[in-house]
Amino acid sequence: MIRIAIFLFITSALFGAENVQIPTMNFELSAPNTPQQLVSSLNVLVVLTLLFLAPSMVLVMTTFTRFIIVFGFLRQAMGTQQVPPTQILVMLAMVLTFFIMEPIGTKAYENGIKPYIEEQIGYEEAFEKTALPFKNFMIRNTREKDLALFFRIRKMENPQSVADVPLSIVIPAFVISELKTAFEIGFLLFLPFLVIDMVVASILMSMGMMMLPPAMISLPFKILVFVLIDGWSLIIGNLVDSVK
Repeated sequence: MIRIAIFLFITSALFGAENVQIPTMNFELSAPNTPQQLVSSLNVLVVLTLLFLAPSMVLVMTTFTRFIIVFGFLRQAMGTQQVPPTQILVMLAMVLTFFIMEPIGTKAYENGIKPYIEEQIGYEEAFEKTALPFKNFMIRNTREKDLALFFRIRKMENPQSVADVPLSIVIPAFVISELKTAFEIGFLLFLPFLVIDMVVASILMSMGMMMLPPAMISLPFKILVFVLIDGWSLIIGNLVDSVK
């Protein structure tokens, strides 16, 4: 109600004032008169498309998937409920993804986007040169078994080189490989915390405290062990090293 009252007050004040000029905006659609106008319109369309697809590209063409899944497994293994918050884990995964993908993005910009902006190459060549660094990165981190799966689904012959592997096969194979790697790392993360839970549960059973939840007692010990071994540095260091 307060917002509505403020809006009505401002509106009445504007219409009640004299010599008030309200700006207007006109949107017109017309056919391009020159090839340069067509190129400019296509450039705007390409930029808007890339901005719209950027979140999906971050998920499927970078290490973000691996990082966020591992962090989720870590929080579940420690049993800390919503600590760290999901927003913090997402931002940490984004920062690490940017740290790893920055050289690749720079190389893609220098080889494809920059020459295209300077009108040295065309659309097709710019796209190929821009996508090549990401394509090489994804293939390095993709298992051959996953690539073969999608080649078999498409009923295509085995490629002779990296250039023969299309992006439509590299991207889904890369996502599956990242999921498998993240689950493997998550399994290894669960083991030490599972041991702590079992030890605490055995002690409570031997003391006859069967009604006391073991998770309530084991949680402080998990946090203590994680801090003593400098867990964040170990996990992040190994995650970064696991990327080829």
